[in-house]
Amino acid sequence: MASFSLSLLTLSLLSLSAFSNASYPPMTLTVVNNCPFTVWPAIQANSGHDVLEGGGFELRSLSHHSFAAPTKPWSGRIWARTGCQPGATPSSLHCTTGDCGGRLQCNGLGGAPPASLAQFSLHHGDQDFSSYGVSLVDGFNIGLSVTPHEGRGQCPVLACRTNLIATCPGVLQVRAPAGNQVVGCKSGCAAFNTDELCCRNKYNSPHTCRSSQYSEFFKRECPQAFTFAHDSPSLTHQCTAPKELKVIFCH
Repeated sequence: MASFSLSLLTLSLLSLSAFSNASYPPMTLTVVNNCPFTVWPAIQANSGHDVLEGGGFELRSLSHHSFAAPTKPWSGRIWARTGCQPGATPSSLHCTTGDCGGRLQCNGLGGAPPASLAQFSLHHGDQDFSSYGVSLVDGFNIGLSVTPHEGRGQCPVLACRTNLIATCPGVLQVRAPAGNQVVGCKSGCAAFNTDELCCRNKYNSPHTCRSSQYSEFFKRECPQAFTFAHDSPSLTHQCTAPKELKVIFCH
């Protein structure tokens, strides 16, 4: 049984070194907007991997967008941008949460926290494993789930469905520039920027990077999610050759 690690980069490097010339069966990635408002999904590939769908697109309420996953090892993340407004050009977009440099298509750029993340490492190992998970390490802006279809082995649905904006502690709240509405819940790292909370420098190891009262807030509400850099959720999975992986926002 293999545990999904937050370090998707490690899996990615192993996949590239051992199976870089392999071609795997087709897989579909589907993003579903179950929210009562428009979101702008964003995609960031890990270093050395292909940018998918230009890195971002608009997705109206109660609609979905499907696209082909790479048939070679790939790892990266998907998140929802919220509260977005178009800029001066068709390619610009400015979002209250998850913004990627003011672009509609992120084209490799990451999102500004807070943002709830769906993380993936596709086609690794000699049995075409796909690993996936939900991360709140960068905070929370919207509930989401990852659902596999037609895979073999252990292929659980992983999710954070609770609306943490409603219960976010005051010190972690992110408010909209206009109207003062709470639109996100930032991590302890983003709130206080200390080495200990950000798991950096001497705290950047599984032995010294620990949970905090802030990560424990996220963990209580969403026990399946990663909530700090070296978190190790107890739920493990080993999903072989799923035909589809579906990210559902507001699920």
